[in-house]
Amino acid sequence: MIESVDEYLALLKEELEASDPATIQDALSDAEEHLRTVLEIELELHDDLSESEALPPIIVKYGTPEETAQAYKEIEARIPPALAQQKDVSGRSAISRFFSVISEPRAWGALLYMFFSIIAGLIYFTWAITGLSLSMSLMILIIGIPFLILFLVSIRTIALVEGRIIEALLGVRMPRRSVFTPTRVGWWEQLKSLFLERRTWGGIAYMLVQLPLGILYFTIFSVLLALSLGFILVPVSELGFHSPLFVINNTAYHSPIWLMPFVVIAGFIIFLATMHLAKFIGRMHGSLAKSLLIGI
Repeated sequence: MIESVDEYLALLKEELEASDPATIQDALSDAEEHLRTVLEIELELHDDLSESEALPPIIVKYGTPEETAQAYKEIEARIPPALAQQKDVSGRSAISRFFSVISEPRAWGALLYMFFSIIAGLIYFTWAITGLSLSMSLMILIIGIPFLILFLVSIRTIALVEGRIIEALLGVRMPRRSVFTPTRVGWWEQLKSLFLERRTWGGIAYMLVQLPLGILYFTIFSVLLALSLGFILVPVSELGFHSPLFVINNTAYHSPIWLMPFVVIAGFIIFLATMHLAKFIGRMHGSLAKSLLIGI
């Protein structure tokens, strides 16, 4: 018989061991919030009951760790992130898969994220540096500790928001709710949890690296898209505006008419390769986000 909420959560985590870390975090948060909330009500109504006595009926209504884990597995199988749903390309040739990227929403979402990341990175980096600097400088004053606590709480909120953006644009499963904080736990225990949990400091690390990554993503994809678009529009620029294909040492080089179709085709190929690169980097960035923003 399960005698405590912590024991239930440990068993639930064990049952979900092979699941996505974001799924595990959401399942543990949901279970802990429900069990502790109902348990608190039961203990207030029945002073003579202990936690081990009041908990079993609550578990019967909520579900055993095995039942809860199975329910979450079924939900995850039926409702994956929208952009995580991939078309079946097992029977397609490599050439077909290369060109079909143009119709993949996940590739477009990843490409959009490559440009959004520089804006988010600038905001995150500024807030992280400002918060850390002010927290350290104000530590000698009584206001320093409350400010540091508020700053760390904001890190968790930003991490949750960033996770929702990543899931929406990159199709990577991220936590969909904040981690539950028990109200009956003393303020010292809550403070220790805030300072010691790796998702707090992982969130700060993510916010600091997002800016250099955002600059890198923005630079790479701006250059590639400009290059592909320039090649695609060669007939328009040369025939319509007499603009040269290249200018080297003040010497203009124009593309002969017979070469223009090949230049346009090269531009489309560069664009498709850019879309594939965006998908690949999106997966890598999603893995980085999971490792830093999830506290499992």
